[in-house]
Amino acid sequence: MADMKKKSQEITQMFNDVYDMKMPKRVPISTWTDIAYAIEYCGYDVREAQWNMDIIEKVMDKTTEDFKSDVVPTVMIRFPQLYQILKAKNFVMGSDGFIQHPEVRSLEPEDYPEFNKDPYKFVNEKVLPRLYKGLDTTPEKRAMTFAKAFKTWADLMGQVGTFTAKAAEKHGVSPGGIGITLVEAPFDLVADQMRSFTGITIDIKRRGAMVAEACEAVLPMMLKGGALPNSNRYNRTFIPLHMGPFLNAKDFEKYYWPTFKKLCDGLAEKGVGMNIFVEQDWMRHMDYLEELPEGCLLWFEFGDPKLVKDRLGKKQIISGMYPVTLLRTGTKQQCIDKAKEVIDILAPGGNYIFNYDKDPLILADAKPENIIAVNEFVREYAVY
Repeated sequence: MADMKKKSQEITQMFNDVYDMKMPKRVPISTWTDIAYAIEYCGYDVREAQWNMDIIEKVMDKTTEDFKSDVVPTVMIRFPQLYQILKAKNFVMGSDGFIQHPEVRSLEPEDYPEFNKDPYKFVNEKVLPRLYKGLDTTPEKRAMTFAKAFKTWADLMGQVGTFTAKAAEKHGVSPGGIGITLVEAPFDLVADQMRSFTGITIDIKRRGAMVAEACEAVLPMMLKGGALPNSNRYNRTFIPLHMGPFLNAKDFEKYYWPTFKKLCDGLAEKGVGMNIFVEQDWMRHMDYLEELPEGCLLWFEFGDPKLVKDRLGKKQIISGMYPVTLLRTGTKQQCIDKAKEVIDILAPGGNYIFNYDKDPLILADAKPENIIAVNEFVREYAVY
């Protein structure tokens, strides 16, 4: 056990070296699967296992042992117990047990003036009851339901944190995750949880000034949520980007980028490291990504690895761009060959962490034997 603890510390130091913009001993491997994938891999029913934290502990232990990542490779942040208490509309379990985020709307066009004046008050009094029907009740019952939900969330997150730490020490990997907190770009927050994809697309044409004002209004909330007391360069903030690739250049520049840039600059001023999931294809927005504060981890889904390395590789930490689809369809050798191709482009000079372009969500998304083969290859091949 002492040897595994020492190994865990050494691997954690590799990640810290990268976050310090130093050259690690080798390329760290930060490959993940959704909890649903891991549950299926371990032979359990997703519809039932998510409710049983004893099973979740076993699942996290087994995937850590088997998948050969440098982190505990299974993440669980969505809990059916929580959504049941709140009667959630924005996170709903499907017939297969997978928890999905349907398109929801909790802010109507006529609400913009009230929302923009005091978004925190509006979220608490109107957005939350609209998204969570368990809060759409009397103030007394709302307070009790909210307290129960928060206690449930805190207990479950605490258990997952304990499982992660135990698995990391037992198997000699880093306990560090993708981030200790999560916030969104202000435009994404307004779109994802309040106006919906369709609604925000209409709004920027019909009431653009109100949208821009809303993004500015929620920015302080994101700055506060993105900097916890223990946030720093190593305890990082995760920011998944969503709407950027779906906006034309003019709308991106006017509505999306200004407050996202302010968010990143503000977190950087507080010494917070950022792990940013660059969803979809951002190649046409590369000029903007060059403006981000130094030392961000940019986890790319799609794009040109050589272009990304050439333009961002000295200032930022690059990750992603290994296709999960190949893990589903390819042979072991094809998967290994692709890993070598990606590493040969992105690893030279450092500032690189190996990861897929996105997490496998269900077992059909990636063959387990391909995950294992690729991670074992990267560990042996990508040595500085």
